[in-house]
Amino acid sequence: MRQRYLALLSVFASLPAVAITFQTRLESIEWKVEGDKFECRLTQPITDFGAGEFVRRAGEQATFRLKANGGVLTPGSATLLAAAAPWQPGRGDINLGAVRVNNGAVPFNTSQGQAGRLLAGLLEGRSPLIRHQSEEGNLLEVRLLPVRFNKAFVDYQACTAKLLPKNYEQVRQAQVGFPAGDAELDAQARAKLQVIADFLKADPTVNHIELDGHSDNSGNRLTNRDMSRRRALAVMDFFKAQGVPEKEIVMRFHGERYPLAPNTNAANRSRNRRVSVQLERLPPVDKIPAVVTAGSAASTS
Repeated sequence: MRQRYLALLSVFASLPAVAITFQTRLESIEWKVEGDKFECRLTQPITDFGAGEFVRRAGEQATFRLKANGGVLTPGSATLLAAAAPWQPGRGDINLGAVRVNNGAVPFNTSQGQAGRLLAGLLEGRSPLIRHQSEEGNLLEVRLLPVRFNKAFVDYQACTAKLLPKNYEQVRQAQVGFPAGDAELDAQARAKLQVIADFLKADPTVNHIELDGHSDNSGNRLTNRDMSRRRALAVMDFFKAQGVPEKEIVMRFHGERYPLAPNTNAANRSRNRRVSVQLERLPPVDKIPAVVTAGSAASTS
């Protein structure tokens, strides 16, 4: 495919104003929708190039990216457009700004704002268009067409409606707050923990939870230590009630030893009354390679 691209460049070398355009013929255009609770993808294959793809992860808005089969786009900058269709007289292209092009199978990802405007443009009959000029001055365009988009977009929306509220990066570390002098979970704490518990149910590869209980310095050290223990235990009991095995939970409590902020005012003390929740993916015990130390092998002499 790269040889074909280089051949095209040689043909158009004397016509720098003419762009080499990659797009699929109208009769062959298709949109594919794939996804699960973690990610939804809306993709149009592009003949001789790869694909253009909208990707929406749980807890985020969509971004747009290209997937290239070969090194067609060279590193540099490209212009992103929501281009008017030839059958839309009087409508100009909308310049959505620049994107940075890198090496690799995915040359770039747009911002969420750029992707949102591309989706809105497709619903209006516009085409996502990437215009890239190499250091040698060669102009290359990659275009997606809005043909059959509306039906695919309905399917894509149905997929995104089933996404989890947050993704792993967003739930892997959390702080659960507590009222002064209290170790009971309030409605806000329960709602935050429920989002984490729902993620754990959906992704069994997350199999390790660390809970660290903390307090402010309002009481004496022994009282504060016990309060931090009770808070960590309240969070542990919540996860156990959601079906998380106790063997996957590590609980610690520290009293006032590790404040997030100096205990100098009510706002700071509120920040310090917390349980820190950290999620991890650990390999199963039977998958961890055994470590053989000197002298551990049985003697055969």
